[in-house]
Amino acid sequence: MTRFVFNTAATLDGFLADTDHSLSWLFAVEGGTPDAPEHADPFTAFLASVGVTVLGSSTYEWLLRETGALEKPEAWPDAMSGKPAFLFTSRDLPVPAGADLTVVSGDVRDHLDAIGSRAGDLDVWLMGGGDLVGQFDDANALDEVQVSVAPATLGAGQPLLPRRLGPDRLRLTDVDRRGQFAHLTYAVARPT
Repeated sequence: MTRFVFNTAATLDGFLADTDHSLSWLFAVEGGTPDAPEHADPFTAFLASVGVTVLGSSTYEWLLRETGALEKPEAWPDAMSGKPAFLFTSRDLPVPAGADLTVVSGDVRDHLDAIGSRAGDLDVWLMGGGDLVGQFDDANALDEVQVSVAPATLGAGQPLLPRRLGPDRLRLTDVDRRGQFAHLTYAVARPT
C-alpha cells in the first residue's frame, strides 16, 4: 500500500529553510548531506522504498539553482535520486530537458490517484516544502513524518510544517542518531 512520507531536515527551532528559501544552514552542519557516511545507509534504504517524489515550487527552484539542471539536464536525475517527480506550482516554471517531471496545479486531492499510480507499490516522498506537505495532510494523505533535526537555529524562515498536528495524531515510532542529527520518525494518524 502506498504511503505518503515527509522526509526532511529541520533546525532546532523548526525551520526547513531560511527567509531566502536557502538550505545553506544545512550544508554548514557536519554530515549535512544525504551522502554523508552517517546518512548513507539509512537514506539509501529510504530511497529504495520510494517510487515517486513530490515537491513544491520553492523547493524546485532551489534544486534548479543548486544543481544547474536547466543548463546541465543530466543533473536532474541525480537531484531526484533517479525518481520520477510531481511538481505542484501555480506558476509557469522552466523544466530541464528530458526530466521525468509532471507539473500539476490546484488541489492535491485532484492528483492523489495519479501520484499513487506512479508510485506503484512504493512510497511517495513528500520532499517539501512544508506548506505543500500540509496540503497533503489536509487531504488526509500524510502517513509519516521523518525529520532529521540539525544543531542549528535560524530564528525565522520557512516552517517545518505550518499546520497544527497534535499529539493525538503523531506517534513517535523511531529515533536514530545520525552524526550531528537526531532523526525522528512519526506515524501520522488520520483526523477523526
